[in-house]
Amino acid sequence: MIDTSDNLLADDLAPRRFEEVTPWTVDQILAELETNGIVVLPSFVAGKQLEAMQRAFHARLKRVRWNDFEGYERERFRHVVEDLLTIDQGFVDVGIHPIVKETLRRYIGKTFELVEVKGWRSIPTRRDFHGWHGDAWYDQTVIDYIPKEVKLGVYLTDVSSGAFNYIKGSHRKQHPQYVNNATVASMKDCEIIEVEGPAGTAFLFDTSGIHRQSVPILQAREALFYDYHDPSVRLPPNNVNYRYHPLILNAAFLGNLTVEEQRILGFGNKQNFIPAHEKPGKHMILQRVFTFAFDIELRAQNFHERLVARLKRTFKR
Repeated sequence: MIDTSDNLLADDLAPRRFEEVTPWTVDQILAELETNGIVVLPSFVAGKQLEAMQRAFHARLKRVRWNDFEGYERERFRHVVEDLLTIDQGFVDVGIHPIVKETLRRYIGKTFELVEVKGWRSIPTRRDFHGWHGDAWYDQTVIDYIPKEVKLGVYLTDVSSGAFNYIKGSHRKQHPQYVNNATVASMKDCEIIEVEGPAGTAFLFDTSGIHRQSVPILQAREALFYDYHDPSVRLPPNNVNYRYHPLILNAAFLGNLTVEEQRILGFGNKQNFIPAHEKPGKHMILQRVFTFAFDIELRAQNFHERLVARLKRTFKR
């Protein structure tokens, strides 16, 4: 665990007014990431920046995303918020934080990009719905090495249950895949790093390492995940359909970007852009039922408006 509280984010910072990155700090973070596959950054986000990000995130958690209002996408045990870079400056600034940039430049390589940003509220449960795995993001049918991918996790709530778990030193040893609990239990000298901590705690981890969200989840947990890899690495067709599209950004948050930051955010990179892309649909029968019911509601509203207008004209005569 790296103590970065003195040289990371301070209260009420404007875009990119961060402290200078010292080689010692990045060297320490990089060494722990290379050795353990994960490094914890306490108090990475704090003060008014954290409060603004929490407010924006909670605004999306008020309702399911549907029709003419924004919200979350509902899964059985998670409420997922997409397109975080459009809702508050803090989400953008965290993703291109100078310590993150320099660490990833040296760990992944100069061509790394931020390829996905999402967050979710995990619902209290005792079910192990998000078991041990490594992230299978690249096309393993044509790639015979393990390309590097790193995620930055950030807690928006205090986390004392349902914490992120990572098997120390399990990264870069095999192609990422799901791992059952019995296999993990049989691993010799297995040390599990459990990332508990207050809101604002962050952690960088190599996604090829074996990790999970632990159970039970006793209190709702809100977390963000920033995903970084070299976008030239070939992806499986399903991943191109569902994930890793060019980021959706808010112009209001993009002032004073350096050329390097523009590249990290994918400016001008059309490699994974699909013209007229249509995300594969889910719950189509339910969607048709809701659409039909909503159409009835609109027709009834229109009829009511016409009836009121006609009555007004009648009484005026």
